Amino acid sequence: MDATLTREQAYELLKKYNQEDFHLQHARTVAAVMRYFAVELGYGADADFWEIVGLLHDIDFEQYPDEHCKKAPELLAGLPDELIHAVVSHGYGLCSDVEPTHEMEKILFAVDELTGLIGAAALMRPSKSVQDMELKSLKKKFKDKKFAAGCSREVIAQGAERLGWELDRLLDETLGAMRAVEADIAAS
Repeated sequence: MDATLTREQAYELLKKYNQEDFHLQHARTVAAVMRYFAVELGYGADADFWEIVGLLHDIDFEQYPDEHCKKAPELLAGLPDELIHAVVSHGYGLCSDVEPTHEMEKILFAVDELTGLIGAAALMRPSKSVQDMELKSLKKKFKDKKFAAGCSREVIAQGAERLGWELDRLLDETLGAMRAVEADIAAS
């Protein structure tokens, strides 16, 4: 899959519609995790594409929260249909009726909310890092519905199911991904 734009161009496009540090940080995190999973799952040749999809997945969220995943095709006009489909499919069942079908889309659906939960859990740690976070600790935060209440546990569980993974596998592998890319995200 050809991304048809560079990561830098994608980031500039994202910043055209998103200025809040929180949203930009989330986009960089999801992008880095998507790149990690592309390589880990044998899609290394498409790692740039996976990363760009991760970077642009919430392009319409900040300025058009009520039209999330509906405004994205307009903002991404001219880019490959595969990219637009992937971006729109991450909101399946919530704000989109476009179902994630490719493994990359299923990963995006699964890790979008989960990276937020893991990031929030990291901020609660003395280290402010995922490096010393254990799966057991993450599972405890996952079960506490009041913690990071905006991160849908139902969507995360559905994401694992769509991938055919046990929830523990999704939690563990995403935590591993965030450990692997934490320094890169901080530097970006």
